[in-house]
Amino acid sequence: MTAMIPVAAKKDFVRWFLKRYKLKRRECVWILNYLLSHDHLLKNVHFTDEAHYCPRAMVMSTIGSESIPFRFYKGNLMTADAEKSFHDLRLHPDEKMYIQLNFPNHNLCPQYASVREENPYLPTYLQVAENDRKIAEQLLEESISTMNEDMLRKGVDEALDANDKERFFLLSTLLNDLQVKKR
Repeated sequence: MTAMIPVAAKKDFVRWFLKRYKLKRRECVWILNYLLSHDHLLKNVHFTDEAHYCPRAMVMSTIGSESIPFRFYKGNLMTADAEKSFHDLRLHPDEKMYIQLNFPNHNLCPQYASVREENPYLPTYLQVAENDRKIAEQLLEESISTMNEDMLRKGVDEALDANDKERFFLLSTLLNDLQVKKR
């Protein structure tokens, strides 16, 4: 895990999630609401992907997702019985619980991204190699830089067309600074 997510951030996310999505199993709503009222439990909850690889995990899905409605994993055991997972949650409050939430466009959701953590149990063959990660980050940075440069060029052209000297000089300066940084 890279960073500890504050309990307050997890609470905000769970509230946001429950307001916007309807889960396939009502017991999932009960579990999430129970977590909201127990900070000591929420402290040990980690939202992640591929939770079935974790030693203790729940997978919950919303209506509109194509995933299984609910699964609870503990060691080598797996069950769809939400009551057993709730019982386990209450009996072992100090154990880590990994929760995977399946909902439409979850990978594009900034609210989910703010609480989602890397899965420390993900097999290495499924992990993104460090070199690939660096290449992806570099590509993203270059794309953003190119997009910013294009937007500034367009703004400079618009300022010229509108005869707006102030805006022209401001955007030209920003464009020059960006080009100097790229070198």
